[in-house]
Amino acid sequence: MADQDAIEIPGLNLADLRLKGFKVHAIPASTDVPVRAGRRDFYKMGLVDGDMTINYGGELLDIKGTVLFFVNPRVPHALVRRINRTRGYACIFTESFLPGRELQDSPLFRTGDNPVVPLNADQAGFMTALFEKMLAVYEGDYLHKGDLIKNCISLIIHEALRIQPAQHTFAFKNGASRIAHLFSDLLERQFPIERSTEPLRLRSPQDYASHLTLHVNYLNRSVRETTGRSTSAHITARIIAEAKALLQHSDWSVAEIAYALGFDYPAYFNNYFKRLTGSTPNSFRKV
Repeated sequence: MADQDAIEIPGLNLADLRLKGFKVHAIPASTDVPVRAGRRDFYKMGLVDGDMTINYGGELLDIKGTVLFFVNPRVPHALVRRINRTRGYACIFTESFLPGRELQDSPLFRTGDNPVVPLNADQAGFMTALFEKMLAVYEGDYLHKGDLIKNCISLIIHEALRIQPAQHTFAFKNGASRIAHLFSDLLERQFPIERSTEPLRLRSPQDYASHLTLHVNYLNRSVRETTGRSTSAHITARIIAEAKALLQHSDWSVAEIAYALGFDYPAYFNNYFKRLTGSTPNSFRKV
């Protein structure tokens, strides 16, 4: 998949990106852009002025005018169409480049939130100056360019949060809502599956309860009370979503996907997938 991803971003050398941890570039105005949706192993933040539609996690997002956008590598995404020529800048970086909780705590990089932040003229001017500074530093020979770009990324994230406050707040109403949030966060951190040789560790409500040092009945009650769905339903939905993503966006065999998702035998996975989706893995992959 890496070679396919590399052709989607002009001038992107994935080996160099992984070595340095970051890249800054101007967004080309060409309309000749691949539309394949895929997952990648780097984050992206950009400033775009134009009129386009993006497929982000299966949802079509219309971008008009000047916006900031934030792309989470766990979410399949692709440019669907451009109505007019666009311009702007993008900064790509690995998770190890910006360590700590800054990414994890930012709602701009959560998988369930809208990744687009509309900007007015003053905000667009400020952000343009920041991205131009990053590009100049990236192309220059400053010895500590990585540290300076980290500071710029942090400033952009916090300015975006100030412009568009978090869509979800975590002022927990009670103990059940706090437990449900801990479960949801732990569930999401099991994905994406990066290697077919490392199977999913947590598969059952008991697995999650043990990891959170809770009694499984307390976990189940808290999750259902807060979300209206059972713990098992959440786990199943996330496993199926990951299975679909791997079938669509990887070249792993069905057997490899089955093992990565914690199934002892491909036949178990086939029956599980068909029961929940109405289609076999191979049939789904061919659609």
